[in-house]
Amino acid sequence: MTEKETKKAGSSWINVAVDYGPLLVFLGVYRWFAPEQAEPIGELAAVIKGTMAFMVAAVVALAVSKWRLGKVSPMLWFSTALIVGFGALTVFFGDPVFVQLKPTIIYTVFGVALLVGVWRKRALLQILLEAAFEGLSQEGWLKLSRNWGVFFLLLALLNEGMRANMTFEGWLWAKLWVFLPLTLLFTFSQIPMLLKHGLTIEGVDEETRNPPPA
Repeated sequence: MTEKETKKAGSSWINVAVDYGPLLVFLGVYRWFAPEQAEPIGELAAVIKGTMAFMVAAVVALAVSKWRLGKVSPMLWFSTALIVGFGALTVFFGDPVFVQLKPTIIYTVFGVALLVGVWRKRALLQILLEAAFEGLSQEGWLKLSRNWGVFFLLLALLNEGMRANMTFEGWLWAKLWVFLPLTLLFTFSQIPMLLKHGLTIEGVDEETRNPPPA
């Protein structure tokens, strides 16, 4: 493996750790403090401790992204701001619904923004990922933005459905075992379309293989 390939592999793992590390911290702390039997007070205490750890881990992940990658993506800034803001509301009001709403808001905002951009003939994803999709035509960028916009809105609906019908712990596990696989599958499902619109395999950077934060 060349030095360039080694650096790319390292950056890819850092991106994954930054995106999903805080969620794993949240789940780990929650499970550590969660009571063995269903006790509303004990479970709420575990949620609050997990949320506080989530907030700290999110800020650390943002700092690591800046330190190791030299940049912080707009999505990560937005996600961290919502984690801290809605996490603070969860701790203050003692209600986990606030932290559960965070993914819905992220997915909805980005979904609507992408679709509005497509409607105005502007591919907003091109601003974020142009270096990762060398050779992709403008039509390809518009289709990619449209598809991701629709997918984000579907994830928002899925999050709301799971939030309303699952326990808090079940919802947490779903972030790993439902949302992450779905996002990876969707990401790779776009490759045939991208190849038809000018993308070359050599032009696929590591950013294209990393899903957005959950």
